[in-house]
Amino acid sequence: MHLPENLREQFKKPLGTLIQDTDPEKDKIIKKIYSESNVITVGDRTTETLLDLGLIPQIQVVDGLEKRNPHEIPVIDTLNTELTCENPSAEITDESISTIKKAFSSEPPVRIIVNGEEDLLVLPICIHAPDNSIIMYGQPNEGLVIIQITPDIRAKIQKLLDLM
Repeated sequence: MHLPENLREQFKKPLGTLIQDTDPEKDKIIKKIYSESNVITVGDRTTETLLDLGLIPQIQVVDGLEKRNPHEIPVIDTLNTELTCENPSAEITDESISTIKKAFSSEPPVRIIVNGEEDLLVLPICIHAPDNSIIMYGQPNEGLVIIQITPDIRAKIQKLLDLM
């Protein structure tokens, strides 16, 4: 699937609740959500934010880039599974979808290293994540988006995928 130019603006809107980077309660909110849910992170900075708080996401999706600039992938010793996939910019490949499905059936914590770009992988992750999971991803220059997986969210995400 490829993201057409005419949909790019629509895909820049947060898919869930946005916690501003400037929110003084941001770390407390993240810790509370983490203590109550299975958390999946998409993005190097988002994953690093949780790791810096001592929190290890069940699944973490990283590509070694932050705002399209090289970013060192955080090293952690507690990974049980590491998967890789190819996913070019502005696309969602069948390979990445298969890798995401495999991640959900693997022993956590799981890290998916994407060769290419992981941004749009939030969409298939929302489709395949168990109910009540929390997906966190970064909204560039704004903050952290938090999505709780429900049937309504899945339907909304499926509509977006159908446009691609």
